[in-house]
Amino acid sequence: MAELATIARPYAEALFKSSAADLKGSLAWLEELAAIAADPQLQQLADDPKVTAEQTYGVITGVCKAALSDKARNFLRTVVDNGRLSALPEVARQFRILVNAQTGSSDAVVHSPFPIEGQALADLAVTLEKRFGRKLDLSVELEPELIGGIRVVVGDEVLDTSVKARLEQMKVALIA
Repeated sequence: MAELATIARPYAEALFKSSAADLKGSLAWLEELAAIAADPQLQQLADDPKVTAEQTYGVITGVCKAALSDKARNFLRTVVDNGRLSALPEVARQFRILVNAQTGSSDAVVHSPFPIEGQALADLAVTLEKRFGRKLDLSVELEPELIGGIRVVVGDEVLDTSVKARLEQMKVALIA
């Protein structure tokens, strides 16, 4: 995976420098392109020697839901023409890291057995920002096996207040 990170870094840094005026907008279209590029069928198509870079580019732009700006189209064309489509998800990940460093925020994934929306999510964000000491961009993933409570992952930090984790702690204490 280090090789893919090495390939992706110059693309992420160049895009970051050229997108200083609209980092969030660039992040939005880059993440959509990365999600499309991560599709195994598209990877198989792009790796086929009979398929041209222009055809691959056409398929990706045809699948893309949002209207791509000229910058997005040029970036995608550069990635596809250089045969780096498989690195696009890593480019998006590194670009997000650069954006977060610039804005002083972090991505946080909240694993919950139930959907969290609206005011409850806003209240949770305030509490977690105090706990982690920085601004957080929350996303919620449903994980019914947690039974109750939540598990929050911020980078390499994990805050696990789920019922499943508490049951595991009790199990370890009883066995010891």
